Amino acid sequence: MAFLVGGANSASGGYEISNSLRFNNNDTAYLNRTRSSQSNTTATFSVWTKMGHTHNTDHILFGGASSDTTRSYVYFSDPNGAVGIFSETSDSTDIAYASNGIFKDSSAWYHVVLAIDTTDGTAGNRFKMYINGTQYTDWATATAPSQNAVIPLLGAAAQTVGGGRAGGSIAAMAEGYMADCYYIDGQQKAASDFGETDDNGVWIPKKYTGTYGTNGFKLEFQQTGTGTASASTIGADTSGEDNHLTSNNLAATDVTVDTPTNNFATLMPTKDITLAEGNLVMNHNRSYWDGAHATIGVTSGKWYWEHRIDDSDGDDRRCVGGIVSNPETYPHIYDGRGTNDDPTDDYGTVKSASPSYMYTGWATNYIFDGTDEYNNTWVDVDDNDVLSFALDLDNDKFFIALNGTWIAADGGSDGDPAAGSNETFGISAASTSRVYFPAALVGWSTNTSSTIISWNFGNPSFAISSGNADGNGYGNFEYAPPSGFYSLCTKNLAEYG
Repeated sequence: MAFLVGGANSASGGYEISNSLRFNNNDTAYLNRTRSSQSNTTATFSVWTKMGHTHNTDHILFGGASSDTTRSYVYFSDPNGAVGIFSETSDSTDIAYASNGIFKDSSAWYHVVLAIDTTDGTAGNRFKMYINGTQYTDWATATAPSQNAVIPLLGAAAQTVGGGRAGGSIAAMAEGYMADCYYIDGQQKAASDFGETDDNGVWIPKKYTGTYGTNGFKLEFQQTGTGTASASTIGADTSGEDNHLTSNNLAATDVTVDTPTNNFATLMPTKDITLAEGNLVMNHNRSYWDGAHATIGVTSGKWYWEHRIDDSDGDDRRCVGGIVSNPETYPHIYDGRGTNDDPTDDYGTVKSASPSYMYTGWATNYIFDGTDEYNNTWVDVDDNDVLSFALDLDNDKFFIALNGTWIAADGGSDGDPAAGSNETFGISAASTSRVYFPAALVGWSTNTSSTIISWNFGNPSFAISSGNADGNGYGNFEYAPPSGFYSLCTKNLAEYG
């Protein structure tokens, strides 16, 4: 059985989405193109998106601008979680919608459709937003455009995907993932043109079969080339219109397999951990421990994941990796300082949770499982080392490897997850009553540098030297998953979870 934090979407039907594009706010990553000269009053933008960290940032999906005072942008979750659109012409607001509802579920794929037709005689029909197939109407602010208005999003030459213009440059970048992205020029479409409800009542993608108009495009992110717009770069237009977009500050590793039709685990945002790269990189530089856990937890099956140590403070061992049970019950995974926020309580309640199973290469190189089992024979973890994790909840065993070598409980290198022998930990026989989540703690830094872990659930944020999928062909790992172990994604969960 699997447990997905929040409302993570999973779709399985005739239309499959193979790739998404990961945007990292701090990279100033975006796509852009220059439209052919025209002033439009009607268009549709459709995209599936999964947010990254949701603290203190706007998530701009789509923008258009000719200057800092003539600009439009569509945002899905601002720092407070609202969604909507803002547009101004010559510093005068011409359209502004902001939701009462809050949208901050970073485990879920959302389908967002923006449909504009300023020629409509009814003001309320000139702007429509659909979220997961339903037209959104609960607006705290609702300033409709005047009839026949040409707003910058539709009329300006410069259009951007993943950011909007401010202060003379592209700002308020997207943080997270986008997939199956369409711009339909000159037509106001409905959500049903891009999605449908399956037999279980879940909104899923479907193939768009209409036309695109002069400046329309479709982005499937099937290419990994960067830079100037072409059919071989990340911003390749696959609509047939050849309206390719230029990529800016994006890399081949930003093209991922985490999609609305196969949703991979990422990390849940937490109080004192800085997340980046689509919630796959955790960064900490405080003088106490803090932690985060994955968006997917499991009670059965066999599962594989990795993380790489990217530590810049000269002490590459200030990290703890493993699993935690029922993290919402225990505050430690959100705040490693303990139940009373006591900085001297190094591990909080990690060691007394019911239970957690962790390994650290720090200091005495010890492991613990809630009962303070120590083993000083383990080797140190160093910068760029990769830890692999194989969780077997069918047989209550947990295996950990360092750079591809599976380490047994006695410190030996003869662990074998595929054979089920010489496990690192034997898990409590009561495991069937618990939900286990991949988890890690980082911190106790003695200076202002950071302790960083880059996670890989099959959609890595870092370059993989070899490339290995699981037995179902899902994921991209540094080391081959043991036979019978699978990546944490919704297609595998539907079969084995």
